This record gives sequence, structure tokens and C-alpha cells, in this order.
Amino acid sequence: MDYVDLHTHSNASDGTCSPTEVVMRAADKGLRAVALTDHDTVSGVDEAMQAARDHALPLQVIPGTELSVAYKKQDIHIVGLFVDHHNKAFQDMTDLLIRRRLERNEEMIRRFNANGIPVTYEELTQGNPDAVITRAHFARYLVEHQIVKIPNEAFHKYLDPGCPYFIPREYIQPEDGIRIIRDAGGVPILAHPLHYKLPEKELEALIARLKESGLMGIEVKYSNHTKQDEYYACQLAAKFHLLPSGGSDFHEANKPAIDIGTGRGTLAVPYEYLEKLAAAVHYPLEGIK
Repeated sequence: MDYVDLHTHSNASDGTCSPTEVVMRAADKGLRAVALTDHDTVSGVDEAMQAARDHALPLQVIPGTELSVAYKKQDIHIVGLFVDHHNKAFQDMTDLLIRRRLERNEEMIRRFNANGIPVTYEELTQGNPDAVITRAHFARYLVEHQIVKIPNEAFHKYLDPGCPYFIPREYIQPEDGIRIIRDAGGVPILAHPLHYKLPEKELEALIARLKESGLMGIEVKYSNHTKQDEYYACQLAAKFHLLPSGGSDFHEANKPAIDIGTGRGTLAVPYEYLEKLAAAVHYPLEGIK
């Protein structure tokens, strides 16, 4: 059977591989397709697609993103696959999201500096000035400077809601995120639905709301899913008539236990998922037949 990975990150956001390296890793693993889904940006997509062409790789690169949208006091993530990453309205939206991240990050840096922790943008980006900075970059800084031992400690002590350096972002509404993905020709997919730790009734109410707004898919297969989680996600997909999707959420060094394509070692997203998602928006899967 052939496999794909429909949720990966590069150093265009909070991964540590370049878009080219993500594609090469996917090819080395024998995947037939890989989606680059960086947070709130599509800036790495052109490089990833060009890498596949330059190296004549036997896989297709799917243009994508992962948008953060507001839900109560937390954010949820909507993966967008097959987006027209040159669509002006879509780029305007991602530019807005990036500006909001920048404002939040500047205030977080100010707070760290005021308390004797000399964080700088240059160190956070590590030579990639166009990267979309996330809290994972701050966590990596804190680990590298031996302020904490592991990233989880950085989030727990410094970066999570309620911590002294956490700054809430101004998010767009879920309906707006779904609409902008669909207007750009893409398929909006609820990422890692069990990650949000919502009670069953609340999760189903959220999915119903998103479905009414145009949600088309849900991640059934995910690196952190147990067999029971996957079964439940399959039930959710069937109940709400959503297409199944799946991916590793690969970040390389920022999530070292998760590998592209195979997640924590047991992930396997069938090519059939990609075919059905692509058919929903008539996206051509040329070059990988």
C-alpha cells in the first residue's frame, strides 16, 4: 500500500528542516505525497514544490497551511490542503495572522528582557529571518540557554496561558479560517481533534459548528492517537460526514520523537485519503500515478 503525510512543518514556521529538507525526507521514506502545512503561512510551499521538481522526486507536494482560529480561551487548528498559495485574499489573511504573531512575540520578548532573559529575534529565528515565530521557538531558546531542561518545562513554567510570559493572540474566528481556505480552492480539515481535550459533547458541538461553516475533513490518523483515539475520530468523521485525513505533525528537532510519514512509529496514512480529499475540490494528482 502507498502512504502519504498530510501534516508537516518546516522552518518557515516552527519546524527545523527547510522546505526542501522536508520534501527530501518524505521521498526517502517512500511517501507518494507530502503536504507542507506551516502555521499561518504558505511561504515555504514554492520551495518545497520546486525541490520535488529539481530532484525529479516520485512524490507530489501538496500546498497547505495550518491556521490558528479562536475557540473560547484556546486556539484550534484548521489544516488547509490544496490551497492556491498565490491567491491574494489568502495571502492577505496569512499576512494579517503573521503581523498579529509578530506583535505578540515582540511583547513576549520585551517581558523576557525586562526580567533578565536576553531573548532576541535573531536567536529565535536561527538564521531564518522569514520564519513564523511560535512559542516553540521560545521553548527551544530556553532549553538551549539551560533555563529549562526540556520544552515541556518551558511551556509549563513560562509559555502556557497563566504563565508570566504568555501573551494571548488575537485570533480569527473559525468560520473565517474555513472560508478563506475554501475561497482559495482548499479543503479545510480539523487538525488533531483530541488534542484540545474537550468533553465529548463539546467536541461534537464544535465539529457541528465547523461543519455548518464548511469544514470538509478531520484528522483521523495522527502521531499521538492511540487505537482508541483513531476509532473515535473515525466515528466522528462518519457522524458528521467528513473526509478522513491524517499526518505526522512533523517538526524534526522541535518534536524529535515524531518522524515524517510514520509519526511515533505506527502512523500510516493511506494514499486513498489523499485521493478522496483531492477529488472533493477536483485537485489534480498528476505526477504520482
